[in-house]
Amino acid sequence: MFAPSQEDVRRFFCGVHAKARDGQMLDALETLAHEWLKEHPEYDADMADAEAAVARVYDGSEGTNPFLHLSMHLSISEQCSIDQPRGIRQAVELLAARRNSLHDAHHEAMECLGQMLWESQRAGRPPDGEAYVECVQRRATR
Repeated sequence: MFAPSQEDVRRFFCGVHAKARDGQMLDALETLAHEWLKEHPEYDADMADAEAAVARVYDGSEGTNPFLHLSMHLSISEQCSIDQPRGIRQAVELLAARRNSLHDAHHEAMECLGQMLWESQRAGRPPDGEAYVECVQRRATR
């Protein structure tokens, strides 16, 4: 299983940003990351300096951690590509159709994903994928 460190994740996104800016070829994962980076130009400054990004502490007082946010976009994209947990692809697609935006659907799914992870950690049990999918489905029907 791939378990990158916080530094690895930050260097990955900063590297993708630099490669795209310089017109270099991107691999499949980098291309997906770049698509989400393009949706978040407000993170350009955070991506511009890998050393500063690695050193920075995101404690929530200054808003969203761009690396966590982008990682969640990648996670949801991957979950949908393999439909794991089962039903997440359809739930996100329905939410995207209802919101007329995959980007907005991801942001809503992130809230469900974060809630599922928080509850799992708090209770000391595995994440409940079924509850996560149901949360996204509920949002799609509102």
